[in-house]
Amino acid sequence: MPLTGCAGGYENSMRHTLTLPPFDIAIILLYLCGILTIGLLSVRKMKVTGNVFFLAGRSLSWPFVGAALFASNISTIHLVGLTASGYNEGLVWGNFEWMASYTLILLSLVFAPFYFQTRIATLPEFLERRYSPASRSFLAFMAIVAAVFIHIGISLYAGAAVFQRFFGINVVASILIISTVVGIYTVLGGLRAVVITETVNTVILVLGALLILAFSLAALPDHGIHSLADLRAAAKPGQLSMLHTHDSAGLSWYGVLLGYPILGIWYWCTDQTIVQRVLGARSSDDAQLGPLFAGFLKILPVFVLVLPGVIAYVLFHDLIGSSSNQTLPVLIEQLIPTGLRGVITAAVLAALMSAVAAALNSIGTLVAVDIVARVRPSTSDRTQVTIGRISSVVVMLLAMAWSTQGGRYSSIFEAINAIAADLAPPITVVFLWGVLWRRGTKQASLFTLIFGFALGVTAFILDLPVFGAEKIITHRWGIPFMMQAWWMFCLCTVVYVVVSLLTPPPAPESVDGLTWSHPLAALTQQTFKGARDPRLIAAFLAMVVAVLYYIFR
Repeated sequence: MPLTGCAGGYENSMRHTLTLPPFDIAIILLYLCGILTIGLLSVRKMKVTGNVFFLAGRSLSWPFVGAALFASNISTIHLVGLTASGYNEGLVWGNFEWMASYTLILLSLVFAPFYFQTRIATLPEFLERRYSPASRSFLAFMAIVAAVFIHIGISLYAGAAVFQRFFGINVVASILIISTVVGIYTVLGGLRAVVITETVNTVILVLGALLILAFSLAALPDHGIHSLADLRAAAKPGQLSMLHTHDSAGLSWYGVLLGYPILGIWYWCTDQTIVQRVLGARSSDDAQLGPLFAGFLKILPVFVLVLPGVIAYVLFHDLIGSSSNQTLPVLIEQLIPTGLRGVITAAVLAALMSAVAAALNSIGTLVAVDIVARVRPSTSDRTQVTIGRISSVVVMLLAMAWSTQGGRYSSIFEAINAIAADLAPPITVVFLWGVLWRRGTKQASLFTLIFGFALGVTAFILDLPVFGAEKIITHRWGIPFMMQAWWMFCLCTVVYVVVSLLTPPPAPESVDGLTWSHPLAALTQQTFKGARDPRLIAAFLAMVVAVLYYIFR
């Protein structure tokens, strides 16, 4: 996911390769075969119709929805990047995880009720109902661009680069192997296969991360560290703090507070790759409870991924030095015994395959439902499934080609977040104000999307050092990417409001069931459902995260 860090370039950072014994290699091969088998068997008794392929037959219960949301987000960049970022700057990178819990609350309470009750298949389809077919087409285009360049392409490169440096596997060979396995069960099984395998992958991923954390904590007493106070004293100043006043990475508390919701609402509430799991829920309760379950899961990465990076600085900073991307392999090499390294590698594979499979299935849905079915409404259900499969294969090939260019960037995280910060603002504007403000018009939506996309492309070119070494907006103008997202959101909001007020308001019946009557209606209009009420659970989740912020402030 584009909302997690990975500092430094892969190409020059890993100086050594780990050697896996045959037993660990057997575990990896067994995992690959097992996940492929599970994916195919999950749909063996189901006729793969469009409803099954794209939405898992709308049969997903809330645990599957929540686990799949979490697994779709976690990628190889999380495993390597958050550990490296913890080593460099510390827990401040955990803001991308804990702030996600708050945006998942928004998904559950504000957006999911409309997504489920309208029975949409894609997020662009929601924009068509709220605004116009033109908005739907443009959003589908933006979503496909994001999936190719962010969700699949960079993730493939990150995983392949890691395997090359961890285990000596050629980058191109890694991309081919991973792409083949993911492509088979995603193209043949659709969303149900993706969600079932994502649930398995979540277990493997959490297990692998917990192993790293457990062995890291167990090593601390041997270095004279017996308490949290000892760890704070041994770490860098502020390395165990979530909130920074000034931060070299642009993650000051106000930057996170203002900028992250723009990225978070786009990613968690409007991105097809993520929200498709909610669209496949079997009931409205499952559609709302699933995101909240994912919100609780998002608390974990700070402890199981970022914290080990901080511990690595305390234990092995002389060995790692400035090559922060060596943090994870050094932890594995120094702390994990033979026999468990295969499990850790399987966790890396699980993270990578979940992210790629999620994006691949969403692209097939976007192409078949939002493009082909609209151009040719008479397209049969069977043909749509075939088109979805073909487009998934084509996009995978394109993403594979793009992924080989990942080494041109000095920082994978920098490239991913630059794209996300530039892409998110107009989409966040049209969705957020679209469900909260009934006066928003179809003209405002389309104009905002086009204006915001053009603005984002301009900012991306200026700030990503493709033709030079300087990031103009970040370095010369002093505006980090989080604040760029905030200011572009403000500009897009002004455009949306002004155009809405200058154009005829939508007919009341055209927005009924698509917008809340007022901004607080999501909290007040629904009947209380007792202990399982999403608002009650959301309040508990918000409180838990707030307490954690207070502890690690």
